[in-house]
Amino acid sequence: MDMKPNTLICNCKKVSYSDIENALGKIERFDDVLKEFEEVQKLTHCSTGCGKCHDKIIAVISELMMG
Repeated sequence: MDMKPNTLICNCKKVSYSDIENALGKIERFDDVLKEFEEVQKLTHCSTGCGKCHDKIIAVISELMMG
C-alpha cells in the first residue's frame, strides 16, 4: 500500500495516514492489530461514522506495525 502521509483514510472523521501513524506512536506496544485499531480509534475517532474505512485502517496499521 503506497500511501502519502496526507492520504485521507477516514472521510467521515477526516483522518489521514499520518494521523494514524501519529496515533500509533502514542501506543507503547505493538502486538495485536485489532487492539491497536481500538486504540487508534479512541485517539482519532476513525471508523466511528459510516465504518467503510475499517479495512483500510486495519491495513495501514498492519503496514506500520510491520515497519
